[in-house]
Amino acid sequence: MIFIALVVCLLILQFLKLQWMRTQLPPGPVPLPIIGNLWLLDFKLRRETLSELTNIYGNIYTLWMGQTPLVVLNGYKAVKDGIVTHSEEVSGRPLTPFYRDMMGEKGIFLTNGHTWKQQRRFGMTIIRSLALGKNNLEHQIQREASHLVDIFTNTEGKFTRTTTLRHLISLTCVCCLPSQFGCSRVVVTSQLSGNQKWHLTLFAFCLTPQLYDAFPWLMHHLPGPHQEVFAYNHFMHRLVMEEVEAHERQNTGDPQDLIDFYLAQITKTKDDPSSTFNKENMVQTVVDLLLGGTETTSTTLLWALLYMVQYPEIQEKVQREIEAVLEPSHVISYEDRKQLPYTNAVIHEALRYSNVTSVGKSKEYKISHWETPWKFNPDHFLDLDGNFVNKEAFLPFSAGHRVCLGERMARVELFIFFANLLRAFTFQLPEGVKEINLEYILGAILQPQPYKLCAIPR
Repeated sequence: MIFIALVVCLLILQFLKLQWMRTQLPPGPVPLPIIGNLWLLDFKLRRETLSELTNIYGNIYTLWMGQTPLVVLNGYKAVKDGIVTHSEEVSGRPLTPFYRDMMGEKGIFLTNGHTWKQQRRFGMTIIRSLALGKNNLEHQIQREASHLVDIFTNTEGKFTRTTTLRHLISLTCVCCLPSQFGCSRVVVTSQLSGNQKWHLTLFAFCLTPQLYDAFPWLMHHLPGPHQEVFAYNHFMHRLVMEEVEAHERQNTGDPQDLIDFYLAQITKTKDDPSSTFNKENMVQTVVDLLLGGTETTSTTLLWALLYMVQYPEIQEKVQREIEAVLEPSHVISYEDRKQLPYTNAVIHEALRYSNVTSVGKSKEYKISHWETPWKFNPDHFLDLDGNFVNKEAFLPFSAGHRVCLGERMARVELFIFFANLLRAFTFQLPEGVKEINLEYILGAILQPQPYKLCAIPR
């Protein structure tokens, strides 16, 4: 009885705390202890449901993912006003007990204030310079695209599971990164092997993270999926630290990658009391970039292939355009997008329609700025003459202060990988399979359901 009374008291305190916190935020449905508003969403973050809530709470409202508030911005005007006009005010990230105990206030993705500004500015500068270097990123992407085509060719038209495809595509994305970040393929392959569990466990809308945020002092000592995430996080940090130590032993004074430049920056700022450059921030920054540089791109590309299966007439139109413009021996470059407006539009529509990043500081549900918002329609990015048109409401990489660091790399990867695959193969379902379920698996990354696809050589 004492235990039950204690639990009830804790739940009441949590409820009262949430009610006080919600007075500081835009209006929204009343959150419950531990689960917040997840019950209202049926534990699924559906665009249609969130759009319907605007009829009750307006274009700016708050939902609670457990103990964490999510401010929803509905429509381009609200999004632009939030993340562009007031980008400074919305650039923060909530450091929940779960994230705090796993990552601390280190790196780029989940830091705020002075630490975030220094780490992001430095990371952006170095990534840009590395991408334009003598062994530039586009050349690596082209090589890996050719390797990806070879892998699909070896399937000889037989079906491949989408879980396997995602692994292969992720590995291809990962292989573009080592020379930039200073990590060996051992590190990035290890990182990839844990990504599925990482996203489905760490970010899934299950009760474990919510319980941890509600009772961190208790959950920290209890077994469960969260302990697996902590163990994997420690494993990744140890691998990256080993790479850092190897760089220190082999220091030539001529920086070649992110770790080299970061070590030089630590030395340069060692007497600056305001500096946040240290090994802990360096390791977390590398882990952040490895994670962010593989999952979103590989998942978006997999969605794009699924859309080609779902809409074979669109796939055929892409293939006809590529054949009409490019010679078979031509090495596809990012510059070719200017001659392939329809292909470019399909990739942009895949980014818009899949919307793979489910949770952030703000969330855009772009309705009024698209002719058919709930339909996969490449014409959203074409004018009446078939020319590609950029849309102001297209913000898959966010905007403002928190715009994606890897936007340029992701755009180049998506175009080169997609164009190479569509030039070489026709994607379809295995014989006897009639339809595909385009419902997503909910996590930080909205992943497609497990299916089988065939890559038929053209």
